[in-house]
Amino acid sequence: MMELSEIIGVEAVRAPLKATSKKRLLQDIAEMTESVYRLPDDKVYKALMERETLGPTGVGRGVAIPHARLPGMSEVVGLFARLEKPVDFESIDRQPVDLVFALFAPEAAGAEHLKALARVSRTLRNESVCAKLRSTFDASAIYATLTDGKHEGQATQGSVPREPEPVRPEPK
Repeated sequence: MMELSEIIGVEAVRAPLKATSKKRLLQDIAEMTESVYRLPDDKVYKALMERETLGPTGVGRGVAIPHARLPGMSEVVGLFARLEKPVDFESIDRQPVDLVFALFAPEAAGAEHLKALARVSRTLRNESVCAKLRSTFDASAIYATLTDGKHEGQATQGSVPREPEPVRPEPK
């Protein structure tokens, strides 16, 4: 099963993010993507906006999972933002969004993109995870909560706790 630590590092967590609208939020995500993954922010923004025209990626309960496929990528990567104040994201439940996990995949990615989306969705459907994420603006604590794995329901009695994943170096 894909782990969130495979697609996001602590350097890809921003908190607090001070976006004031959905458009500004997507622009901020595009700029983060350029700074963390060296992907051109104009192409990222355009891809996110095109995806939003197919239907908003606000999945409810204050959570959005904007995602796009981009040329020139070799693997699925993610970003997480905890907003300072919730913004309207045209979510399915009409609730404003304050937790955003953006995913980017290679154009040809099929199953990997879908596995990553499913993993993010499962994680952010967990109310206790979302409560922990909302309780702090500390990027390291947010990263630890996202990559914990215990909220997945996979930990069984007697299982050995995982060592924290090392922070991935920034791509060159």
